[in-house]
Amino acid sequence: HVQLVESGGGSVQAGGSLRLACTHSGYYSSYCLGWFRQAPGKEREGVAAIDSDGDTSYAVSVKGRFTVSKDNNKNTLYLEMNSLKPEDTAMYYCAISGSWCYDPLYSNEYAYWGQGTQVTVS
Repeated sequence: HVQLVESGGGSVQAGGSLRLACTHSGYYSSYCLGWFRQAPGKEREGVAAIDSDGDTSYAVSVKGRFTVSKDNNKNTLYLEMNSLKPEDTAMYYCAISGSWCYDPLYSNEYAYWGQGTQVTVS
């Protein structure tokens, strides 16, 4: 049973920073780990992802401001968010694909999801 648990969300003023973390269980030889977000009334969107080779992908809206990384020894995925904007306000979810993924920012690639952590930027 694969579990993912997010942490690090909170409220911050515009221009501030937050660091999200996601601890996950399970082991896969090839996988993608992704961060997604969903604001009220909007569809879930891919924010950033990193695959088992360490290659990263970012949504255009966050490129240059957000950094995704992982610590394999700790089974933890991170999202460093800088220069936050009010439009970054959303519930943030981490997910793991469980196998190779072709479109790391596409939610249907992912099999397992965390419960989410709220990020509010005012």
